[in-house]
Amino acid sequence: MKVEPSSLHGKELHDFFSSVIVPRPIAFISSVNAQGQYNAAPFSTFSRLTLDPPIVVLAFGRRKGQKKDTVRNIEAVGDFVINMVDEDLAERMNQAAADYPPEIDEIREVGLTALKSDKVKSPRIAEAPLSLECKLVQTVEVGNKPNRSTIFLGEILVVHIKDEIMTNGKLDPLKAKIIGRLGDGNLYCRTTNTFSMKRTGSD
Repeated sequence: MKVEPSSLHGKELHDFFSSVIVPRPIAFISSVNAQGQYNAAPFSTFSRLTLDPPIVVLAFGRRKGQKKDTVRNIEAVGDFVINMVDEDLAERMNQAAADYPPEIDEIREVGLTALKSDKVKSPRIAEAPLSLECKLVQTVEVGNKPNRSTIFLGEILVVHIKDEIMTNGKLDPLKAKIIGRLGDGNLYCRTTNTFSMKRTGSD
């Protein structure tokens, strides 16, 4: 089978690449608008780019041609927090993905706890195993209207790690129990089923 992306459109294109590039980590992003209202929503177009400085990239499509609340908040305030999602947080992360009105605080709505961040205005989520405080450093708009995508590059300023997922001073991925997305349907994956293989090169 061969697929040329130019032959796909809309949801068909979205669903195809959601199944091709897997597993995808979930950025459960907490943000705040200019009026101080909190927002939280999960996105799985997310990756680390560089180490010095530590830069992450996030990409957001539009909903019915309009920017999502998270995008508007980050543009207005200039920061955000990426909360990683473990098995215990999965259900409430999924609830926060519902289409809430802009004035609704999803963190409170789904029964989570907002904490004040150290270096950014956006809150972090207390229940997350890991939270990354980020400042916006660059915005790129890609594509044609009305379905342009917004790409944010953010610098990680502070990483909060729960003590119980540490082993000998290092983050233990088996204790963290982070989950990922598989495809665009209802399928997720765990990181507790692992295997070991000696590396033959370096990054």
